[in-house]
Amino acid sequence: MTDYVGIDVAKDQLVVCLLTAEGSAESRMDNTRKGFNQLHHWLKKQQATHAHICLEATGIYGIDVAQFLHDKGYPVSVVNPARIKGFAESQMRRSKTDRLDAAVIAAFCRALQPESWTPPAPAWYELRALLRHLDDLHQTRQQQVNRLEAATTELVREQLQQHIAFLDEQIAQLRQQITAQLSQHPDLQRQVELLTSIPGIGNLTALRLLAEIRSFTAFEDVRQLVAFVGLDPTRHESGRTVRGGRSISRKGQATLRAALFLPALVAKRHNPLLRAFAQRLEAHGKLPKQIIVALMRKLLHLAYGVLKSGQPFDPHFGQLPLTP
Repeated sequence: MTDYVGIDVAKDQLVVCLLTAEGSAESRMDNTRKGFNQLHHWLKKQQATHAHICLEATGIYGIDVAQFLHDKGYPVSVVNPARIKGFAESQMRRSKTDRLDAAVIAAFCRALQPESWTPPAPAWYELRALLRHLDDLHQTRQQQVNRLEAATTELVREQLQQHIAFLDEQIAQLRQQITAQLSQHPDLQRQVELLTSIPGIGNLTALRLLAEIRSFTAFEDVRQLVAFVGLDPTRHESGRTVRGGRSISRKGQATLRAALFLPALVAKRHNPLLRAFAQRLEAHGKLPKQIIVALMRKLLHLAYGVLKSGQPFDPHFGQLPLTP
């Protein structure tokens, strides 16, 4: 009989629940290479070396442990968090802790037998590493610029200027490497071209989306993609009281939502479909923040559409529905 493992993945820790015919067992490990090895040895000790392992698609925090376990020969499933949430609600599980989340994921794995996960191609890992390093360099550069503006000592200013120049050189080299990476992978280059055909999505945003989402078309529909990013609308109600009205779930990756914010501002002015969409929302009394969030969501719809169809953005496609 197959054993089932649910892993609740956080930035620093893995919470593990093992379900067997005899019962269950739990453990915790660091979300590091050392922790991955500890997990493998713990499963061997539990005689669960053929267990079906399931974890949520939490982006940057879960991909490394999934790859490690796949390489060790375990069947691994990486599941959209919306599916896990729906399963938990169907089981009427309302309490939420890391330990209970791991148990829910393991129970989901046993009940629904999700499909096996296919690891990304090496080119995807390289692109992701290059873009994350580029983001780190930009953040470091901005920190140094801020210090330069506040510096009053000539030596400090001189050294900060030298450091900024050095960072500019590294950023330029990294951008060249990213361009070379794309030229070696025509399929990836084609996806970037399709995404950048959407007014509002520039080259860097397209690369970030591809690096962090990996495969848009792996989602069964665009609603799953929106939920993965955490832009799916929610409503908080209790009896006759509506507390705060509609908001977004924020269950997905904050980095992806941040990556879509400025493109949404650009699209509001320069994307004909989204400009008209924003105007209709304004006419219906939507607040500026609500409109930007709705535009972020619609950008994901358009991105999913061009990648799914293989056709570039068509400004004459039709009017977007009003629903934000």
